[in-house]
Amino acid sequence: MEPGRGRQLLRSVLIVALFGTCLALAGHPGQLVAQTPMLGQTPAGQTPTYATLGDQAVSSLLRSFYAGKGYWRDCPESRCWIHNSDWGSDSLTNTLYLRWLTTHDAHVPPILAALAHTARRYAPPCQGRRCLLWSDVPMWDSVAASREHDVLPGDEQALEKAQAAFAAVDQSRVYNVGACPSIRYQRPFGRGDHLKTLESDSNGVKAALLLFDETRDASYLSIAMQRYDAIRHYFLDPRLPLYSVYVFDDGRHCRQVPHRYFASVNGNMIWNGIALYHATSIGAYRTQALGTAHAVARYLSDPHGVFMDLQAENDLEEPLVEAMFVLATQENQAFARHWLLTNASAAYSARKPDGTYGRFFDGPPPAATVTAWQTNGGLAAEIAAAALDASATVGRPSWDEAIFVPRDISHLPATIRFDGSGFALIGTLGEKCCQPGHARIVIDGRETINEIGSWQNKSSSGHRFPNSVLFAWRWPVRGAHQVTLLPGIYDAKEGGPYLHASGYLVR
Repeated sequence: MEPGRGRQLLRSVLIVALFGTCLALAGHPGQLVAQTPMLGQTPAGQTPTYATLGDQAVSSLLRSFYAGKGYWRDCPESRCWIHNSDWGSDSLTNTLYLRWLTTHDAHVPPILAALAHTARRYAPPCQGRRCLLWSDVPMWDSVAASREHDVLPGDEQALEKAQAAFAAVDQSRVYNVGACPSIRYQRPFGRGDHLKTLESDSNGVKAALLLFDETRDASYLSIAMQRYDAIRHYFLDPRLPLYSVYVFDDGRHCRQVPHRYFASVNGNMIWNGIALYHATSIGAYRTQALGTAHAVARYLSDPHGVFMDLQAENDLEEPLVEAMFVLATQENQAFARHWLLTNASAAYSARKPDGTYGRFFDGPPPAATVTAWQTNGGLAAEIAAAALDASATVGRPSWDEAIFVPRDISHLPATIRFDGSGFALIGTLGEKCCQPGHARIVIDGRETINEIGSWQNKSSSGHRFPNSVLFAWRWPVRGAHQVTLLPGIYDAKEGGPYLHASGYLVR
């Protein structure tokens, strides 16, 4: 283990790190949303059921992130934006939709109606060089609007907004250009970094399938099938049935950035495959979806068996939870049910006192405020688990006995040796806000399969969050371990090498 001097002092540092910010913020007007009791409080000394955690997840979602009148907060602080567009807000809408889908909770439709009212109404597709719209934004919005229409079938504005958002990209000619025009640039004509992101196209397939389901217009199904095939060609990993999120198209060549396995896009592609199978009866779609889901369960977990997302705050886990829920319920897949319950149980340890969740299901509760991008996965996992096994209970939080080791880590490479069963790296998210700068992580001699490692400077809300969990990892039993931090390799999206940690937790 790390040198043992000052063990009690280090434990005190941990307590301050985990809970001190709550005390500090209590006297800071407007810093946190007013605290109100959560639904289904668990009596002291008792472990909660999934039903209780599901109720509390919805309560926390609305109390911490819903600003009222059809708007979401990016985070539970007054400095964060209030709006209702793009992937952070839409992940919260989709989490609320998952609650309605699993319970038909009567409190949900009025909120979704308010969200449908404030949802962005897209103008006709832009075609020229002055177009500034990013292609993934309307596709995230289209999916959310279709979900609102599903709950509110009489609300035609929700359907109209979903169709207009989809058309803003599908009928524009500023994205489907370059050396591989069948997949879309994130920005018009590849402006800036020449990036094509699966966030645009996987949501494009999902949006088209939802619109086909709502309208029975066969053109949407045809578009979904064509886009799905293009995604398989350009974004599918050459070795594993997983999808990497980035392709760079410089106008002459298309180059996939390997091993960037976003939870959101892999979840979307699992969902898309199952939906295409049911729409067409073509068995290959289902086979491919199951192949990706099994690969997620096998390759994107820590040794403790819990999902480990890409170490970047701009990813979403709700689409993956949603996809696994479809497999567990519609497709009767026992492994997907096990995945959901295992991750929901682990995520209980990553829950903050205010009921929001850190992004690492197998990590400790962050001292920092968590954003919409970080918390949606844990909230969705508890809602899904409540629908699968309401009366089952979870164990006590697994990081209660962890020790904080203060250490300034800013020069790479750096090596950390310790004895324990869990490790979490602590630092400031968005320290050099808000994008370039990442580090690779090697655990016991093997680099993480998501080779980005820790993308510390990416902060989707545009703010810095000290005392954030930058990376977490667990093992089933205690032992001697080594974590090596290496410089990140430059690319136009993630930038070059950067890491600055203030210390780490050892369980």
